[in-house]
Amino acid sequence: MIHAPQEGDGEPSRGVRVEPLGDRALTIRLGDSVDEATRRRVQATYARLAERAVPGVVELVPAFASVTVHYEPARVPRAPGSAASPYARLRALLDDALAGVADASPPPAASVEIPVRYGGDDGPDLDDVARRHAMSPDEVVRLHTAGDYVVHMLGFLPGFPYLGGLDPRLATPRRDVPRTVVPAGSVGIGGAQTGVYSIDSPGGWHLIGRTALRLFDAGRDPPTLLRAGDRVRFRSVG
Repeated sequence: MIHAPQEGDGEPSRGVRVEPLGDRALTIRLGDSVDEATRRRVQATYARLAERAVPGVVELVPAFASVTVHYEPARVPRAPGSAASPYARLRALLDDALAGVADASPPPAASVEIPVRYGGDDGPDLDDVARRHAMSPDEVVRLHTAGDYVVHMLGFLPGFPYLGGLDPRLATPRRDVPRTVVPAGSVGIGGAQTGVYSIDSPGGWHLIGRTALRLFDAGRDPPTLLRAGDRVRFRSVG
């Protein structure tokens, strides 16, 4: 639940902090770390706001530990005679919409299997990752495909999933020298996370494979294959 104090009051309520982000957005911070409890709070909050369609809100952006709310000030309802700013009025509407959300469960997650061709031209860094961790390329593939991953958020590129659940034995720092072009579909490891490049782009993650699935297609509805909260498994093919 978000308490709607006087404008400018940024004090947390029940572990939740609300911070203005310019004059057309605010951020609801629901934790200070990337963990399962915080992810569930983020997903429950995002789902509730998407369901309630709060007047004036034009976009919701869930992240690792927060939900950013973009709004159109002129569209936030105002009571007759009220002198409250659009920000203060929106805070009150959000407080009403999110009542009881602390006890709510996130919506059911979709499960998506992603077929991957590991190594070779599709995964040029597979051997390097294996050497770093004193294991064989086959062991890297085994550990990577054994993971039960969850989409914490989409970002960096349209539809790029930041996946939690990577086996700690595969955690690998980003490359010292990023590539200028990483092909769409490339599966990489960056630190303690794994992800899939949704479009051709520069990038510094270690590439261990590639999928033929299109994670982003502007002509598709919805355009992204994955959404925050989805569960993902990788399957080795070919």
